[in-house]
Amino acid sequence: MKRLLVILVLLAAVGSAIWWFTRPKPLAVILTEVGRGKVEASIANTRAGTVEACQRTKLSPIMGGRIAYLGVKEGDHVKKGQVLMRLWNEDQLAQSGVAEKQVETAGKRVGEICALADNAAREADRTSRLRARGFISEGAEDKARSDAESRKAACATARAEVRQAGAQVTLSRVEQHRTVLIAPFDGIVAEVVGELGEYTTPSPPGIPTPPAIDLIDPTCLYVKAPMDEVDAPKMRVGQNARITLDAFPGQVFPARVRRVAPYVIAVEKQARTVDVEANFDHPEDIQKMLVGYSADLEIVLDNRDNVLRVPTSALLEGGKVLRYQPETGKLEERTIKTGIANWEYTEVLDGLQPGDRIVVSLEREGVKAGALVTPETRAAGK
Repeated sequence: MKRLLVILVLLAAVGSAIWWFTRPKPLAVILTEVGRGKVEASIANTRAGTVEACQRTKLSPIMGGRIAYLGVKEGDHVKKGQVLMRLWNEDQLAQSGVAEKQVETAGKRVGEICALADNAAREADRTSRLRARGFISEGAEDKARSDAESRKAACATARAEVRQAGAQVTLSRVEQHRTVLIAPFDGIVAEVVGELGEYTTPSPPGIPTPPAIDLIDPTCLYVKAPMDEVDAPKMRVGQNARITLDAFPGQVFPARVRRVAPYVIAVEKQARTVDVEANFDHPEDIQKMLVGYSADLEIVLDNRDNVLRVPTSALLEGGKVLRYQPETGKLEERTIKTGIANWEYTEVLDGLQPGDRIVVSLEREGVKAGALVTPETRAAGK
């Protein structure tokens, strides 16, 4: 009898040992406590946006020619009206000189011809008075009157020739402007294509070529970013926004929507998007920026303070979360009703209580409803 009792005790011990070493081991999971805070509904760009200049012009001469004067280099600050580049135009200068001389000559001829016309007019008047007294014939009077009219017409023609010569001078000056590049606003020269003595040509229609000078106004910058077409009805001018840039990690720049494009862009093999532009709220922020920086734009659609919230990354498909049951050490699947959301937080309208702990390490293997877990608690909102 004692032997049987000993055998049973040994079997129980062996069974307990087998159970202990083969029991399911709890999974280590990260939990976060459900709490209250601010939640914003927002949308973000689908592809990287770009920092753009409010004023940027790519200048090229209207006509081709050899660069005779290059007054700037890349990085120079220029003023509005400053001459940046001039092509060889000595032939046009010579034509302008000829036209100016023609104006001078035509002006002198006007003085001579119109003086004769005035004298002929006075002579015609005298002849009319003499004819009235019967001293000369009617034919003589008609001849004097015709001569006066002819000289008057010659005077008008001479004045017209002066105006024509003046127009030629204006035309020659306009032609000279075709060979000169002038800064249309204060700015910085971003790029210069061409060297002194080289030949430059304008872009033929439909064939883009590099501009001779790329001029940027750095005092006014904004961000342009593509947004998904499905979000277009939610966006409007004046909405608050946030800008982040890879060049300034960890920094967020407040902004405001300045334009929503009135059309959808369809790019092959990419989603259809709508371009949105946003201005920086603080002018001093743009002093740090360079045109062409990649940027991300987040538009705030709605916000609510002191609401129950959970990390958006803790949500499963169908609006479900895994809630930790401290009494059993297991996870239970809980369906919740959600409100507004963004990539960081989602508002909870029903299904959870403040203080509940939910899993945020969903990517770990074996994390599912019913799993036995060991908590790695972290503070709410972290």
